[in-house]
Amino acid sequence: MTPPNAPQTLEKLAAIGKQTDIAVCGVELYFLPVTTRMPLKFGSETLSSVTCARARVMVEDRLGRKAVGWGETPLSVPWVWPSTISHRTRDLALRDFCEQLASAWSSFPSYGHPLEIGYEFQLNVLPTLLAGFNRDCTPEERIPLLAGLVSCSAFDLALHDAYGNLHQKPIYECYTSEFMNHDLSHYLESVDAEQVKFEGKFPADFLVSDVPEELAVWHLVGGLDPLDTAQMNGFHSQDGVPILLEDWIRQDGVRCFKVKLRGNDSNWDFNRLIDVSRIAERHGRYTLTADFNCTVLEPDYVNSILDRLALEHPTVFDAILYVEQPFPYDLEANKIDVTSVSRRKPLLMDESAHNWQLVRLGRELGWTGVALKTCKTQTGAILTLCWAKAHDMSVMVQDLTNPMLAQIPHVLLAAHAGTLMGVESNAMQFYPQASLPEAQVHPGLYQRRDGKLNLRSVHGSGFGYRIDEIHRELGSPVVKFGSFVTV
Repeated sequence: MTPPNAPQTLEKLAAIGKQTDIAVCGVELYFLPVTTRMPLKFGSETLSSVTCARARVMVEDRLGRKAVGWGETPLSVPWVWPSTISHRTRDLALRDFCEQLASAWSSFPSYGHPLEIGYEFQLNVLPTLLAGFNRDCTPEERIPLLAGLVSCSAFDLALHDAYGNLHQKPIYECYTSEFMNHDLSHYLESVDAEQVKFEGKFPADFLVSDVPEELAVWHLVGGLDPLDTAQMNGFHSQDGVPILLEDWIRQDGVRCFKVKLRGNDSNWDFNRLIDVSRIAERHGRYTLTADFNCTVLEPDYVNSILDRLALEHPTVFDAILYVEQPFPYDLEANKIDVTSVSRRKPLLMDESAHNWQLVRLGRELGWTGVALKTCKTQTGAILTLCWAKAHDMSVMVQDLTNPMLAQIPHVLLAAHAGTLMGVESNAMQFYPQASLPEAQVHPGLYQRRDGKLNLRSVHGSGFGYRIDEIHRELGSPVVKFGSFVTV
């Protein structure tokens, strides 16, 4: 889709920019493999391992000062690229694409604020790279836009972190007119220009002013998770970490449950919601969301489940805070009127919400909110948040089973966004051992206690990683471009 205002030439942007502007001058890329302790089902596929892409980006300002930033995301193949071709083939393709992205980021010449650079890269470079990578591929072999955004996000996150580090400020203090060259009207277009105006507005205007130090945390009930001992099929915990939902509730105090459903078996989905509710209600008040993972093809499927719950189990119906992405990823190819669903419960886009333009289309089709994810880039998450909140849409921040560094920007986004309720965080369920070095510095982000995550350890510049205190062996980068000598 065409942006509201075409980007200015690089030369013009450089001429009118601020002294606080940066440009990329170095990029490193690392791959960190992680294996799940429990399988996690996405739609028709099951995740048992994931490659995490970690990027280190060096930036410099117009005065020659330099700083480094870090970003990370899991390349969660079943979620970003559903396909019949093998997991390994897709994983290797995404690694190759990340290496191409590293090269492209290292040679990107634009000076600006990280939101401006990230926006321009996604507008002018990412589509060209994707088209080139996919040129000689069969339809099944082509990397979709969602997978391209997730691959790009590690570099984009590192760019934002580096900017905050250079200016010795938390990055969320840098989304203001003091640092940005353009207001939001440069990026966003309202549905009704008379009612919603982006002129003179900056992201800080749509972020919460009183940032919480604790967030309610959502527990993921996966489609393969056993709910009682009879469903465990002889499986036993080898690491002392809970398996059954009841044990998680006792240990972590979780009260919010995101329930993965099948979307093609209405009786199973109906009974799954009831079974989870019966366990949760033993421990007091609880909240649910129903996640159909893009497998539903028509609204009546969801409506019939909701109506049956309202009639037969009104307590369960009342506990559902919202419904998440029942319908296919490609919103433009599947323009389904979902108003009948959103009349029953708030309906949030997730996999379809690649950018604010698609959120605008979703709103026209009856969606009432959006689930933000930092794995679609920090730049995209911030712009989408602003557009959605300006148009009175609800926002949530959803997990991609984020381990290690990926967890920190994810939780920070939720703390600043003003979500419907807290944040989803489930890496401690599926690969708790992966984040032990980070948990030494940020224990409250990698352990859920009393149903909450604690952000008090996050402080300092950028994303507040406190990277120098985290003792993680990365090995050698798979690719490296440019110089990493700070001035």
